[in-house]
Amino acid sequence: MAKISPLMIAPPVLFALLAGLFFVGMQRGNPDALPSVFIGQPAPPVAPKGLEGRALLTDADLRSGDVTIVNFWASWCPPCRAEHPTLKALNAEGLRVAGINFKDTASQAQGYLEDDGDPFFALGFDPKGATAIDWGVTAPPETFIVGGDGTVLFRYAGPLIGSDYEQRFRPALDKALQEAKGQ
Repeated sequence: MAKISPLMIAPPVLFALLAGLFFVGMQRGNPDALPSVFIGQPAPPVAPKGLEGRALLTDADLRSGDVTIVNFWASWCPPCRAEHPTLKALNAEGLRVAGINFKDTASQAQGYLEDDGDPFFALGFDPKGATAIDWGVTAPPETFIVGGDGTVLFRYAGPLIGSDYEQRFRPALDKALQEAKGQ
């Protein structure tokens, strides 16, 4: 009777374990979704500074009774530039789009808004990224939908473009707007 070497059994067993781990990983929800601990919670404070000559975003702006879109962006961020037309379109729809510029310089942020247009009704300036950390922002751009009472309703990581925007962000925004009308 031939003796089976443990070296012959190890590769198939390791393969089966690895395949099992991959299978379990694929069964979880949206792997790209980064949950936010702030969903259903009051919005964290906004940056205390603004950009000169532009309306300062305040905590009261997030509790005005109207749904507010809060977008974290930077002038050096290519995905932020890609989503900029969407932000301008949301503003053109009459929606409240607020911006928090972070890890940027005031002159670069001002220049960007002057060159590409300013879709924000109010802005915060967060050069060190402290406010972004308070909101749980991992990388720009990130966008939050905040209810009229200041409650964070939705978090969207990434640029507001393409089918992901249309299938995830826009339905969440439309739902928030509908619920605000029904109150």
